[in-house]
Amino acid sequence: MKFFIDTANLEQIKEMQALGIIDGVTTNPTLLAKEGAEPIEQLRKICQVVDGPVSGEVIGLTTEEMINEARELSKIAPNIVVKIPFTKNGIKAVKILEPEGIKTNVTLVFSQNQVLIAAKAGASYISPFIGRLMDNGQNEIDMLWESMEILNAYDFKSELIVASIRNTRHVIESAKMGAHIATIPFNVLEKMFKHPNTDQGLEAFLKDWEKLQGELKK
Repeated sequence: MKFFIDTANLEQIKEMQALGIIDGVTTNPTLLAKEGAEPIEQLRKICQVVDGPVSGEVIGLTTEEMINEARELSKIAPNIVVKIPFTKNGIKAVKILEPEGIKTNVTLVFSQNQVLIAAKAGASYISPFIGRLMDNGQNEIDMLWESMEILNAYDFKSELIVASIRNTRHVIESAKMGAHIATIPFNVLEKMFKHPNTDQGLEAFLKDWEKLQGELKK
């Protein structure tokens, strides 16, 4: 499973990129706004750090607006992917953009039906927001399982990006079902590295080593 990092913060991206575990980046208008930088320039800087796909989102609501924005975003770098919201206008835009060679990431997806439609439209990526489903009391894991069953049953080119991840368990569940990609917030990635037994074991090893060195000096 590929790991994308869900952030527009350059320092967070660089830190995880240096570990060699990041395959791409997803952003959205909210994440870009948090950085306080000009969005296009921030996306350009991210693309200079990451070789893999970098998602930047349109803000227009009509098909024409989305297409025009997407074409401009695609000029930033070859690895830009354009996030398109799941609406009828958005699906129309995907059908036009993909044949032009502009990769799309259909976002704000919340149902299996939406996954199927986005796949039929030819989206490169589809992003179901499982955390928001969980917040609403819906079964986000069943939704993912059925979405992967749909994609695997046919020769769709779309890759599923598990988005709106809330915790490390969401990452494990995504990996178990064979999801193509999980886009993970920085704080969740940090937690994936941690386990108290690792810290305790390392501390014990170091103490034993120091004890041995002391005895050898006697």
